[in-house]
Amino acid sequence: MSIQIPPVLTLVIPAFNEAARLPQSLVELQKHSAGWDFPYEIIVVVEPGSDRTLELARAAAKNFPELKVIGNPVHRGKGFAVRTGMLAGRGEMLFFTDADLSTPLADLDRAVALFKAEPDLDLIVGSRKHPDSRILQRQSPLREEMGNTFNRLVRAMAGFKFLDTQCGFKGFRAEAAREIFERQQLDGFSFDVEVLLLAEAMNFVILEVPVHWSNSPESKVNVVGDSLKMLRDLIRIRKMVHDVLERQPFAVGSGASSSK
Repeated sequence: MSIQIPPVLTLVIPAFNEAARLPQSLVELQKHSAGWDFPYEIIVVVEPGSDRTLELARAAAKNFPELKVIGNPVHRGKGFAVRTGMLAGRGEMLFFTDADLSTPLADLDRAVALFKAEPDLDLIVGSRKHPDSRILQRQSPLREEMGNTFNRLVRAMAGFKFLDTQCGFKGFRAEAAREIFERQQLDGFSFDVEVLLLAEAMNFVILEVPVHWSNSPESKVNVVGDSLKMLRDLIRIRKMVHDVLERQPFAVGSGASSSK
């Protein structure tokens, strides 16, 4: 009987109508991961849409043993897709990133090395606003200004020190991922804020890191509609986090520590 070695790394990729971008990203991932000297798994979580994303992801998995594909039965949003993948992951470190790899895999390598070098670190948060970040391809002026406005609102309403909550690149140690995503509830784009609020409330050590980032013109964020939904979520999100921790208290001390 074969014994399966648990992966060191889980990489979760949420995908909704990504037939044009996901296949090339998986080719790039397979080539890049050939240089990793540790066991890993890639989990693509597909939300049902109007294209062949699920079919293409499953076809790629036939020649990519480390790739697991989960097809969600209903479309609920990016937050739900990420939560599904993070709770299914078995890695010692779990990351999620966007289907177009807008944050390059070299940044993932650096983040994995950082986790190995900093044993007290629980969460790594990619930040496009970090002074050392490099924006390789910018958003349109409208999207960039709306993103800046949203970040200002988040910092004001949630009391965050984080410069960028919405970058689609974040990493977690296994315990932090489990404790956070078992409690995380929002299905839409505001889930990042909820995740960080939960992490802070449970006293996990969080570090914002610089990224190299390229905007995709095929972004799934609706500038007006999703911004309004995210604002509505912001109004109620702190109470949501308080209520869920009342129902599911977290015993600080087993891997959690004060924020840096």
